[in-house]
Amino acid sequence: MSNLNILNQDSSYTFRSYFELSYDPEDILAEFGYRFQRTRLSLPQTAKLPDNLAELRQRIDRTLPVVTLTSETARRETLVAPILLEIAAFCQCQLKIEYPLAVNQWLKGTLDYLLRANNNFLVIEAKHDNILRGFTQLAVELIALSEWDDRHNILYGAVTIGEVWQFGQLDRQKKCITQDIDLFKVPGDLESLFSSILGIMKR
Repeated sequence: MSNLNILNQDSSYTFRSYFELSYDPEDILAEFGYRFQRTRLSLPQTAKLPDNLAELRQRIDRTLPVVTLTSETARRETLVAPILLEIAAFCQCQLKIEYPLAVNQWLKGTLDYLLRANNNFLVIEAKHDNILRGFTQLAVELIALSEWDDRHNILYGAVTIGEVWQFGQLDRQKKCITQDIDLFKVPGDLESLFSSILGIMKR
C-alpha cells in the first residue's frame, strides 16, 4: 500500500476528480484501502447473443466513416449507447444513464451508465481519451458501488473510449481491484464484448 496522502480529509471529490488527478491508480486506490493489479481477467461469458448483432455491426461499420469522433459525446452517441441499448433490450436489464450516486465526500458524482439486472451491476465509464485515467475513475466508482450496495463480493465495470473497451473487477473480500490487460475493439470484437457483458449480467 502507498504511504502517500493524496486526498485531503477536509476536501470533497467527485468521480471526475479522480480522472483529473495525475497520481498512479495504485496510489489513489490505496487511499480507500484497495490494492491494484493488472492481469488477464476471466470474465463471465455467454453463448446466447442477440440475433441482430450482425445488423448492429453493419450499422457501426456504416457510421464510423462518416462521423468525426473528436468528442466524448460523439463517441457515446455513436458507439457506446447503441451497444448498451441493445444489451439492455436483449437481457431486459435496466439501463441508467447519468446515474447520480453519493456515498460520502470522497465518493460521489454521476455514473455515465449503470446496467442492473437480478441484483447484478455493471458500471460503464465513457471517456474521450486516456483510458488509463478513465480506469482510475471507474475503479473509484466501483468502490462507491460496493459501499452503496454491500451484497456483492465481486463487481465489474468497463471503461471505454468508444472503439476500445477495458474491463475491471472489484473483489470486496480481497480489497483488490483488477484491470484486465485484454482490450475489446469495436466493431472487430463486438461478439466477444457482448458475450462478456451479457455473461456479467446473467452470472
